[in-house]
Amino acid sequence: MARFFITASNIFGGVAYLSKEDADHIKVLRIRKGETFTVCDGNGTDYICRLSDDEGGVEILDKSPSPGEPSVKCSVFAAFSKSDKIESVIQKCVELGASEIVVFPSKRCVAKPEGASLLRKTDRWQKIAKEAAKQSERGKVPTVSVMPSYEDAVKKAAEAQLALFCYEDEKKLSLKTALEQYGGVKSFSVMTGPEGGFEPSEAALAVQYGMKSVTLGPRILRCETAPMCALSAVMLFTDNM
Repeated sequence: MARFFITASNIFGGVAYLSKEDADHIKVLRIRKGETFTVCDGNGTDYICRLSDDEGGVEILDKSPSPGEPSVKCSVFAAFSKSDKIESVIQKCVELGASEIVVFPSKRCVAKPEGASLLRKTDRWQKIAKEAAKQSERGKVPTVSVMPSYEDAVKKAAEAQLALFCYEDEKKLSLKTALEQYGGVKSFSVMTGPEGGFEPSEAALAVQYGMKSVTLGPRILRCETAPMCALSAVMLFTDNM
């Protein structure tokens, strides 16, 4: 069933009011009067709607909690990487259940967009997140934001109840063990590095702020694979897969 995200304030009086873009999309999909589709308010509620006119207003038939939203929040912090890689991370992490994606600079980042280029990329990344949320039947569109510095990213990531720093040189604590030790946690963050990995000083700073340094196993994962791997583990451990 076709799915559209609209602002909650555009749902009232038993009618959902679509944007011109969404109304045009309905025409492209050849949805006819009387046919139904899903409208989501972006706050976790789905509305089953029926096309009733050509002015962007649609009749609401029923509503229910969005089944695609996880029971826990997990923020994904991914270091800058080449455009196609970070776009893949955003798309797949939204599909897997991330509550937000935060992109940040790191010492070994190959790509570090700035200024107008970064603004354009951020806008594109948010659109990718919205399309992925539609496709995967999410109840919310995860935000995509950019941190100005590595330390700012660490500070934000450390706010989660369980903040996981995925580090290729960690030898003691596995991701599995860390998750087992903190049962009942409702908010997570996972931080992964760029193509060249994290500098030891960056790992030390993360631990200093209270993040748990964990290993994802004996294999070295690509920068676009690591965040998906860590997020999948969190979702599986919390019965969201």
